[in-house]
Amino acid sequence: MIRITELRLPLDHPEEALREAVLARLNIAPEGLKALHVARRGYDARKRGHIVLVYNVDCDVADEATVLAAHEGDQHVRPTPDMTYHPPEATLPEGMPRPVVIGAGPCGIMAALTLAQAGLKPIIIERGKDVRSRTVDTFALWRKSVLTPESNVQFGEGGAGTFSDGKLYSGVSDPRHLGRHVLEEFVRAGAPEEILTISKPHIGTFRLVTMVMFIRAEIERLGGEYRFETRVEGFDMEGEGTERCLRGLRLSNGETLPAERVILAVGHSARDTFEMLRDAQMEMDAKPFSIGVRIEHPQSVIDVARFGASAGHEMLGAADYKLVHHASNGRAVYSFCMCPGGQVVAATSEEGQVVTNGMSQYSRAERNANSGIVVEVKPELDFPDDVLGGMAFQRKWEKAAFVAGGSNYNAPAQRVGDFLAGRPSTSLGAVVPSYQPGVTPTDLTQCLPAFVTDAIREALPQFERKLRGFSMEDAVMTGVETRTSSPIRLRRDREGQSPTLRGLFPAGEGAGYAGGILSAGIDGIRAAEWLAASL
Repeated sequence: MIRITELRLPLDHPEEALREAVLARLNIAPEGLKALHVARRGYDARKRGHIVLVYNVDCDVADEATVLAAHEGDQHVRPTPDMTYHPPEATLPEGMPRPVVIGAGPCGIMAALTLAQAGLKPIIIERGKDVRSRTVDTFALWRKSVLTPESNVQFGEGGAGTFSDGKLYSGVSDPRHLGRHVLEEFVRAGAPEEILTISKPHIGTFRLVTMVMFIRAEIERLGGEYRFETRVEGFDMEGEGTERCLRGLRLSNGETLPAERVILAVGHSARDTFEMLRDAQMEMDAKPFSIGVRIEHPQSVIDVARFGASAGHEMLGAADYKLVHHASNGRAVYSFCMCPGGQVVAATSEEGQVVTNGMSQYSRAERNANSGIVVEVKPELDFPDDVLGGMAFQRKWEKAAFVAGGSNYNAPAQRVGDFLAGRPSTSLGAVVPSYQPGVTPTDLTQCLPAFVTDAIREALPQFERKLRGFSMEDAVMTGVETRTSSPIRLRRDREGQSPTLRGLFPAGEGAGYAGGILSAGIDGIRAAEWLAASL
C-alpha cells in the first residue's frame, strides 16, 4: 500500500474528485488504482473564505514498486506504515505476585489492558467507584451541590477524561503508532469508527462511560481483577537508597497486598498520594502547569469567526480554536481543552473548593463553546524550593473561588466587558453560563493571582484580532481552572522505573508524562511494556 499525505480538495468537492486527485498525484492510469482508503481527513481553515479538506489516503496500486520509484524523495508519497500493535510477551516468574495498576483512568486502563493481553492478569486498584456509581455522585455535585471527595470528576473509573470532551488527539511523538492502537481499542469498545480517520476525533462523555465498562469487562475476561473504593496509602520496601525494591502495597482497607511490579497511574489530582510519595522519598520535581478561567461564547459566534460563510457545513461541525499570547509580564496565555458545543462543569475533588473544567457530548450540540484561558505557572518563580508547592498554590485559589462563589459550590463568574474594564459583574448578559450548580457574578481578581489577571486582560484583545467576537462584552468567564496538568513529575529511568524504588513504574498525567486521554493511554501502554520487559 502507498500513503499519500496532504491531498487538498475543495470543501464541497464531488465524491469522484478524491479518486481523480489520487490518480493525478500518482500519475497513473485509472486501471492502475485498485482501491483507496481514507486514512485521515481534516480541514485547513486558516483562510476563512477558502476552507479546504486535507486527506491522507492509502492506495492499493497495480505496480507499487514502480510508482514509489517514480516518487522517490517525495515526502508525501511513501509506503503505508505498519501500524499493527503486538502486545508484549511475558511470563510471571513462579512465586511473584501479580502486577498491580494503581488508578483506572486512561493511562491505568490501557496499562491494565496491555498487561491482560500479555497474560499477566493484573490487579487494578481504584480509589473511586465504578463509572456508573461515579456518574451518580458527580451529578449530585452538579445538581445538588453535594460533593463526594472520593467519587467525582477527578476520582473514579475512567479518570478525569470521562467527564470531558473526550478528545482523542495529541501532540506527542508517536513513531510506533501507539495512539492508533488506543483508538482501535476504543472502537472495539464502542467508539464510532470515524475516530480512526478524522483529524480531531472526540467521543463525548456518555459514550466514554459505556466504553470504560466494556474495557473493564475485557480485562476481567482475561483474568484481571478490579478493586474499587480502595486507596493505596503506603509501600512495603526492602533495601536502602537506590537499591530499594517494592514488596507490597498498604491499602486503605488495612490489607497489605503483595506487589513487586506496580504501575502508578493516579492522575493529576491525587494530592494525598503525592504527599505519600514525597514522604517515601520518591524522586520528584515541581512541574509547570497553568491556571485561569473558563470562557464561554455562543457556539455560533465561534463558528462564524472560524469558518465565515461555511459555518454550519456538515463536514466541519462545531468550530474549535487554539490561541496563544505571550504577555509582557513574561507569562504565556493560551486556550486549553477547548470544548465546542459543550458546558462548563464543577470539577473539584476537595471540600470547600471550586474547580472548573469543560465537557462536551459527542453531538457537540449545546448552545455555548467553552475553553480554558489559562496562564503558565512557573515553579522557580511562584513556589521555589518546595516540590509540592504547586498543590498549595492550586488549593489557595480554589478556596478563594469557593468563597467568591458564595461558599456553596457556585462558581465566581464575570462578564468579559466588566473584566476588561476592571469592575465587578453584578449581573450577566446574553451569554447564559452553563456551569452547574450555578454561578455568582463577581470580580475574578479575588480568586486569581495578579499575574494571571494581568496577562489575560492583555491577551483578550489580541485573541479578538484572531477570532472576531472573542472579547464580546457578554462572554462569560467562570473561575477557576487549576487542574490543567500535574504539579509534579515523578522521575523514571530508561526502563520506566522509579530510580529510588525498583518495581514502581510512574506513568500518565499524574506522574507528569501525559496531557489528555490519548497521550495518557499511550504512556500506559509504554509502562506495561516496561513492566513486562522487567520480568
